[in-house]
Amino acid sequence: MGLGGCIILIAIGAILTFATDWHMQGVNLTVVGLILMAVGLIGVATFSGIARRRRVVVPPATPVVEEEPHHHTHRVDGYSDGYGV
Repeated sequence: MGLGGCIILIAIGAILTFATDWHMQGVNLTVVGLILMAVGLIGVATFSGIARRRRVVVPPATPVVEEEPHHHTHRVDGYSDGYGV
C-alpha cells in the first residue's frame, strides 16, 4: 500500500470517527475509525522510512572528453559521409 492508500485510510477513519452518527448493532464505528486512522498513520511512518532508505545519491557526472575530429581528404564520390562505408 502506498502513501495514497494510507492517506485514504486516515480520511475514512476520521469520517467514521468524527462525522457520522450511525449506530450499527455489534459494531462501534468510532473504534473502527480510530483503528483505520492508526493503521494509516503506521503506514505513513513505514512508507516514509522506506522511502528515505531508497534515496540513492547520484555521484557527480564525469566530464566528457571530446575527441579531436578526424581530418580526411574530402571525397566527392558520396562515400565520405560514412553512409557508404
